[in-house]
Amino acid sequence: MNHGPDADLIRALLKDQHPDLAALDIHPPVRGWDNELWRLGGQLALRLPRTDRAPELIRKEHRWLPELAVQLPLPVPTPLRLGEPSVLFPQPWTIVKWLRGEPADRTPLSPARGDHAADTLAAFLRALHQPAPTTAPSNPYRTAPLDTLTEAFERQVRELADDVPPGVRAVWEDSVAAPGPQGPPVWLHCDLHPANAVVTDDALSGVLDFGELCAGDPAVDLAAAWMLLPNGRAPRFFTAYANADDATVRRARGRAILHSLALIGIGRAGDRGLPGGKATWGHAGRAALSRVVADG
Repeated sequence: MNHGPDADLIRALLKDQHPDLAALDIHPPVRGWDNELWRLGGQLALRLPRTDRAPELIRKEHRWLPELAVQLPLPVPTPLRLGEPSVLFPQPWTIVKWLRGEPADRTPLSPARGDHAADTLAAFLRALHQPAPTTAPSNPYRTAPLDTLTEAFERQVRELADDVPPGVRAVWEDSVAAPGPQGPPVWLHCDLHPANAVVTDDALSGVLDFGELCAGDPAVDLAAAWMLLPNGRAPRFFTAYANADDATVRRARGRAILHSLALIGIGRAGDRGLPGGKATWGHAGRAALSRVVADG
């Protein structure tokens, strides 16, 4: 029976394509949504695809993230080397920087350091949200106008009715009614939820997984004001970010609702032990949904 990649395969891949790294200690993998991460020594990790779409995301990160990372004020898992498909493993893979800490779905940001987190997150997104070139990747679903996503919203509300607090629909409708973006498309992380934020010593210390990287409306990322930060810190975040008008904040609330509902659905699957389910995502989604409704 094939149980997937093991340490022997990781060692063989390194010996074949990056032999100068082959003597590093190999630690048990951390399995993410699209990839699994094998830590190498204390500073590096080997990122191996585990879904059909992962190779495309890996190549996208390898192409764009190194040049974006130099302008970002938080550590990110910058791709350092690319592994090409071979007889050992039929897909591309990368060597990336290892970020110390715990994901925020397991270790939420501390309210005691909430202001620091708001300022840190604002500085990170302000640096990332620069006008993107015309050659930047697109992400049509994740950046689709909110008024085209009402069917998806309604479906999620029906399926997750027990976890949807009063007031969600009013906030959603206000978000849909907000004017669209007026400026040029900017670089987006596009998947900034708690499992992709790193916490060290109660502080936001890094951002993971740029596989959805694309150009679009900054409101997509600004939903992180409610997805990541402790209660009541969104106003401070938007003051520090400084570049979001009222319409952008309203659209960001709608994005936060969609992101939260998605996390709750994945969390329910985790509670039932279904493939792809992650129970900690459900807890994070419920908390975020409560925050965005309270601030709406």
